[in-house]
Amino acid sequence: MNRLRDLDIQFVKGIGPQRAELLTKELGIRNALELVQYYPRAYVDRSKTYAIADFAGEMPSVQVRGRFISFNTQGEGAKKRLIGLFSDGTAAMEVLWFKGIAGIQKAYQPGVEYYMYGKPSYFEAGRRWSMIHPEIDPAAKPGAGEGLHPVYPLTDRLRQRGISSRHIHSWITNTLERFPSLADPLPPMVINELKLPAIRDALITVHNPSDPEKLKKARERLKIEELLYIQVDMLRTARKNKSESSGAVFARVGHFFNRFYNECLPFTLTDAQKRVIREVREDMRSGHQMNRLVQGDVGSGKTLVALMCMLLAIDNGAQACLMAPTEILATQHYETLRSLAAKIGIDVRLLTGSTRKKERESIHAGLMDGSIQLLVGTHALVEDTVQFRNLGLAVIDEQHRFGVAQRARLWGKNNPAPHVLVMTATPIPRTLAMTVYGDLDVSVIDELPPGRKPVTTVLRYEDNRLQVLKGLGAQLRAGRQAYIVYPLIEENEKLDLKCLEEGYESIRETFPQYKVAFVHGKMKPETKDYQMGIFASGEAKILVATTVIEVGVNVPNASTMIIENAERFGLSQLHQLRGRVGRGSDQSYCILMSKRKIGRDTRKRLELMTQTTDGFVIAEADMQMRGPGDIEGTRQSGLAFNLRIANLAKDGLTIQLARKYAERILDDDPTLSAPYNRVFARTLALTIPRTVEWGKIS
Repeated sequence: MNRLRDLDIQFVKGIGPQRAELLTKELGIRNALELVQYYPRAYVDRSKTYAIADFAGEMPSVQVRGRFISFNTQGEGAKKRLIGLFSDGTAAMEVLWFKGIAGIQKAYQPGVEYYMYGKPSYFEAGRRWSMIHPEIDPAAKPGAGEGLHPVYPLTDRLRQRGISSRHIHSWITNTLERFPSLADPLPPMVINELKLPAIRDALITVHNPSDPEKLKKARERLKIEELLYIQVDMLRTARKNKSESSGAVFARVGHFFNRFYNECLPFTLTDAQKRVIREVREDMRSGHQMNRLVQGDVGSGKTLVALMCMLLAIDNGAQACLMAPTEILATQHYETLRSLAAKIGIDVRLLTGSTRKKERESIHAGLMDGSIQLLVGTHALVEDTVQFRNLGLAVIDEQHRFGVAQRARLWGKNNPAPHVLVMTATPIPRTLAMTVYGDLDVSVIDELPPGRKPVTTVLRYEDNRLQVLKGLGAQLRAGRQAYIVYPLIEENEKLDLKCLEEGYESIRETFPQYKVAFVHGKMKPETKDYQMGIFASGEAKILVATTVIEVGVNVPNASTMIIENAERFGLSQLHQLRGRVGRGSDQSYCILMSKRKIGRDTRKRLELMTQTTDGFVIAEADMQMRGPGDIEGTRQSGLAFNLRIANLAKDGLTIQLARKYAERILDDDPTLSAPYNRVFARTLALTIPRTVEWGKIS
């Protein structure tokens, strides 16, 4: 495989320097290995041939067999086109080319039999079917007009430069013919136990499939290999960090934790919260640095768990900090933690970008002398001027909103590095967590605290608006508060902002007796904070907003969430927004307002929201519908390299299988130095180069 990596694509037969430059720029293909790993996005079954006389309605791409009767050109210069008249004996159709005309005229001759594949279009004016730039093969060519044919993803620029799926296929075939043998990187154990084809056989099959079963086996082999690199890399990193990264030993459960647990708990802990606290405690007394991800649905009580973990650190003479991505969220955490911790004498302080100089100096001094035991803040915590006397635990909320390098600076503030607890309210499907967060230990809070009632979610349309507003009025008269959320999508920023402002004015006219707050991300921070503040205090009964309220607003008295143009939001985002209500003991409601005319997938998404409040069910569905790259956070957290054939949304069983074999490989050969693992180890090092040990900090 490394011989393929060493061959520049310009030296592949048929490519050359100019095409090589284009392929690198458009597809990121630089060498022969990347070329043969450019896998088809689909396969076309060319075993069926259609008759032109049977064409009707909206046709898919089809195959026909026949002969060209004539060719003629029309137009001049950029408007020049070549038109061929093609007949299969049942009827005739036109074939049009707008580019590469000289080459086409040389390639195809009247009277010769061809297979042609393309999408037919019917032009009423000419009363004739036509195809534009179809794929054409001489009928005498072996394999023409039969079997599965690969279709490769292409960019518009490649098409404009005359590069087709067929060109890609030809270059890949030429490359594989040039290398009659390839060293297989997979460990023999994996190949033998799973009865996988050898690497070269799998590559030949995936690009030139002879039958569906062999293709399925070849794709499975390539997916296993791709996912195995990720799982071995992450697992090896996690094991290395666990063995090498010393951590402060927090063995004591002392005064602060016990007093808070016995006297100050705002509600009885759920079994899930207790389980996560036990897992964290085991980590922090192990002598190794903890790197644990805690994921829990909105309202599951992650902040309380974080506080109790921080109390464990404080009981052992250390300090703790909590870093949040926004000032609003940091302030909310500060208010919550201060109200809870003040009862047991813990000094909690808040540090953000807007903290005044005098207060900032006081905080710096308190951190250095140890009198400040718990600090809450934004990215201001990573500034060089912020130094701790003994930082023992760093909690990061919604960690994907921070840059990796930003987080790394926090760990340099203590020796040994602090224990790390990462929290997210965005439920992550298990297979995605196993891959994106594979080098972290994962805990899940999968229960809601007692007294929380599931939010009732309904789908309503524009002709239901009067009924919706009537229900909102009843909630307001009962003393409750409400959110009304509008999308503010960058592509239509001016239009959306106008819609938001018009909605605000309409609500003020409909409910003149109530104060209405108004926020969006384009506001100045101080204006936005003021508007949020009057809603949080209860002075304003309605908050008209964009998704800036998706994370970090906690108003238990808010019982209604109306989401306008709900069809424009993703599932996970809708779920996060819904999580802003249902935070008190009253029954809460989420109303999804949508156009009646929406696509099938969109309707399915909205209806799912009305059927479940389980964030993990929603996250799985969201990944299935949109793919893992669109789920909030995963793009930033990222993988060490782009997946070429595996799909995190669809290949859950393969991911689990790869994880199982990764564990067995490393159990048997932790350093990958055994002779039978050398090719795998060398390929792994080239596939996932490690320049920074991000696993220690994320």
